[in-house]
Amino acid sequence: MIIKQFEIGRLNVFAYLIGDEETKEGLFVDPADESDRLLREADSFGLNVKYIVNTHSHIDHVMGNKEMVKRTGAKIVIHEADAIGLLNPPPEILHMFNAEASPPADILVKDGDLIQAGKVKIRVIHTPGHSPGGICLYVDGMVFTGDTLFVGAIGRTDFPGCSYEALEKSIREKLYALPGETIVFPGHNYGMSPTSTIQQERQFNPFVRG
Repeated sequence: MIIKQFEIGRLNVFAYLIGDEETKEGLFVDPADESDRLLREADSFGLNVKYIVNTHSHIDHVMGNKEMVKRTGAKIVIHEADAIGLLNPPPEILHMFNAEASPPADILVKDGDLIQAGKVKIRVIHTPGHSPGGICLYVDGMVFTGDTLFVGAIGRTDFPGCSYEALEKSIREKLYALPGETIVFPGHNYGMSPTSTIQQERQFNPFVRG
């Protein structure tokens, strides 16, 4: 399995490339910027980019969707509760981020669904709180947490549609229930290191202790 982490754009967003070396199918998680760089990496592995998986619909994670779809033909995947967030973003938000609106989603997922690229099977974990349809992605002892859980921090809950109570519940009941050795790959490079583990966050995350 191929796993690559990229810090992209001005907001320290982490995008991820996940691929199957045998079938050469792959996907990007939140490829919000620097499409040239991301696609060079995919090409270096000979991967066909099958999906764009958005952990949630906030503009800093989806503003690369349009360009990536144009260049790869990949299908956009998002949780059913966040699909509406891709549609008609406020013009002032697009201007603020110098961004293009995402096309609508092609595939809507819910908790427990599997996203498959070749032989790589990724389980969707619905983790509302930062957004109604926020998701994390679990595969082979790794979890890609978007803006639900960071290294030593958690996602903001002061936007419309956010809820601290829901976010705390998602982290405690779904993420902290994973094995302690599970590697955490967050949605932004906001912490002391680019990755963590579930056990480390349970013990030391000051916002939600396990």
